[in-house]
Amino acid sequence: MLWLEGQWHDEMSLLGEKAISSASEQTQAVLSFVRAWLRGEETFEIHTSGSTGAPKRIWLTRSQMEASAQATAAALGLEAGMNALVCLPVRYIAGRMMLVRGLVLGLNLIVVEPSSDPLAALPADLSVDFASFVPLQMKTLLDVALVADDDQLSSDARARAFAYRRRLEAMRAILVGGGPISPGLEAQIRQIVAPVYHTYGMTETATHVALRRLNGPQASDRFVPLPGVETGVDERGCLHVRGPMTGGALLQTNDLVALQPDGSFIWVGRWDNVINSGGVKVHVEQVEATIETLAAEQPELGLAQRRFFIAGLPDERLGQRVVLVVEGAPLAEDQEAVLRRALIRALPRHHAPRHIQYIDRFAETPTGKIERSSTLKLLE
Repeated sequence: MLWLEGQWHDEMSLLGEKAISSASEQTQAVLSFVRAWLRGEETFEIHTSGSTGAPKRIWLTRSQMEASAQATAAALGLEAGMNALVCLPVRYIAGRMMLVRGLVLGLNLIVVEPSSDPLAALPADLSVDFASFVPLQMKTLLDVALVADDDQLSSDARARAFAYRRRLEAMRAILVGGGPISPGLEAQIRQIVAPVYHTYGMTETATHVALRRLNGPQASDRFVPLPGVETGVDERGCLHVRGPMTGGALLQTNDLVALQPDGSFIWVGRWDNVINSGGVKVHVEQVEATIETLAAEQPELGLAQRRFFIAGLPDERLGQRVVLVVEGAPLAEDQEAVLRRALIRALPRHHAPRHIQYIDRFAETPTGKIERSSTLKLLE
């Protein structure tokens, strides 16, 4: 069953070309894919979001997508009859595979418009067992749910907070993917009991091939491959994977990992995101994680509510210099000086950004991720 625009629909009834009144772009995309799947089509075209390069077209087979769905079910204990929330754009692989899981596993699919708060328009009597969110959505929901005990809230706000908390805690599995998870968000996730997993994957692997538990006794910094997935590294230390969702082909990535003997791995960063500053290799993601923690612990630094990233810009003496790129208006001169000193104390020499650049608004991919290369061109 599919819940579309406020009504339940039997899957087979959607095979007809009957239109749903006032169908949104999301609903139209759902109908198009579900009809193609039910007709038995064998290959499907999907576009990448472009977060690690120019967007491109990927073709996946039905068997690859079915294998991915079955592996996810085995890893998370998904069963027929569960309700799954589809709140990501189904034009892209994360939202598309939620549909596939429903069709393959017999899940009831609750489709809502993609937004930062995917629970806002959901009827109170509609339960959710399984959901997949991007970090922004997860943070939005937890910002509401985790203040339920705040005595300063109005009665309406407290009721909303309790409702969100109950919805989240009732879920049997929650996936969070599509971007890095900040230390602050990970700390929030640890405050709920419902199992939450960080995903590792890409369009070419029909979404995730490995999961990392973020909360509870099983919380870990290691990604564990899904059943049937083999992992290894090349001479650079970059991960490669092989499994039924890759069609049995070896897929080489540019992700630097610390591979463990059991095949699990700790993600280090992108090989193409390493800055060589004066002969010192600086991993962008590790520097960003440290700054995320610093910003959360010291809001007076002015970064807590801002987006930022680390970049390597050309430097005549060092080859590349480490630069902090911040979205929005420049900080006051004295506040920026305090921030610089905090960065130097928190990070090793050569890793601390000595320069701060500001951009009014970052360039984004269609899925809302920061498009770093386009953003850096704005500095020129």
